Amino acid sequence: MNKNICMFVWNHFTNDARVLRECTALSEKGYSVDLICIHDPSMAELKTYEEINERFHVHRVKRYPQWLVLFQFMMKLLKEKKYLLLLLMLVWVAGVFYVPLITIPLTILFSVLLIKKVRTLIIRASIFLRMILKGWQKNYDVFHSNDLNTLPQGVICAKFKLFNRKKLIYDSHEVQTSRTGYDSKLYGKMESLLLKFVDQMIVENHTRAKYNEDLYGFYPKVVHNYPFDQKKEIKKINLHEILNIPKNEKILLYQGGIQTGRGLENLVKAAPYFTEGTLVFIGDGRIKNELIQLTEEMGLSPKVKFLPKVPLADLPKYTQNAYLGFQVLNNVCFNHYSASSNKLFEYLMSGLPVVACNFPEIKKVVEGNNVGLCIDSHDHEEIAKAVNYMIEHPEKTAEFSTNASEASNKYNWENEKENFTRIYESLGGETS
Repeated sequence: MNKNICMFVWNHFTNDARVLRECTALSEKGYSVDLICIHDPSMAELKTYEEINERFHVHRVKRYPQWLVLFQFMMKLLKEKKYLLLLLMLVWVAGVFYVPLITIPLTILFSVLLIKKVRTLIIRASIFLRMILKGWQKNYDVFHSNDLNTLPQGVICAKFKLFNRKKLIYDSHEVQTSRTGYDSKLYGKMESLLLKFVDQMIVENHTRAKYNEDLYGFYPKVVHNYPFDQKKEIKKINLHEILNIPKNEKILLYQGGIQTGRGLENLVKAAPYFTEGTLVFIGDGRIKNELIQLTEEMGLSPKVKFLPKVPLADLPKYTQNAYLGFQVLNNVCFNHYSASSNKLFEYLMSGLPVVACNFPEIKKVVEGNNVGLCIDSHDHEEIAKAVNYMIEHPEKTAEFSTNASEASNKYNWENEKENFTRIYESLGGETS
């Protein structure tokens, strides 16, 4: 009997490597997977429906309520056409005097909508409800919520039924109770409450599993965030040509989100101390403009380059150009301290030695496999010393590189996906 899976994720599903791997693994095992995520009309090529393969389909729910789209269009039109704004004000003044029962409530409503936080709340509520309605449209056997922001949807769809309740998996990619941007204690209380409805919880590594055991009294399943095996011949994209730097220039690479707490400011501050090489950032994020500004203020534009986010499938074509890769998270929360991020394993897959933070899961991989150097990621001078050591000792860097390629035989999704699919089998979710 075929099993139907409904998976939720709170993003556009354009660069979510972990969710792509999990959905693909389930479809290969014979499960039918519907992934419910978010559409964004500003992304012209983004489809509301995609068929990734015969058993894996992506459904993107609308981001904005239609009436809010009309409101935003009207506001934009009024800003562009000043005479329309004047006409509307005259109509509004007349309305206040002659039809106040209608005009005054509408005025209050429009005023509220002009407050950004209120609009954001309305948009999120709309997405939340659309996800639930989509999840109710089909008779699914298992619901799978990625992260806390889709766990309520999973609970409602799987458990808020009088009869025939469904299984629910909670796949927590982050430490919800200690992560940047999640400072309120409400998140911990919300997770603790909703976990009562969960049949299985998944976390990224054993450090996080132990943390959850201490917090909630049970040890979740562990599914490591390893990449697809990409050792097959990959045609390089010539980064030297794109960046207009000499062919023999060493590329010192950071790839991933340009976000707070990832030690990226320290990379820029370390750049003047590098004896050789160009620091390259590939990715986008909230602090990218600040990082570019810091680079310009320090007069480092020739030595530090920025490229936008690239599609996941193309990323290895860029990675292979590099001399080394950086993973220099800062210890700003337990989520960072306990990370064993996909980025680290992507570097290993491309045979890149790494300069990495000395946090437990990352250090275990780097020093345990002799693939690079662990440093204090809060100290830009220590970062520079590690880079210079690798530049000045090419024979040691070559050894790191060989070990990285060998380590990737262990840290890849082809091995790890069996651990993942066994979780479904333990729920009685075998297909036949």
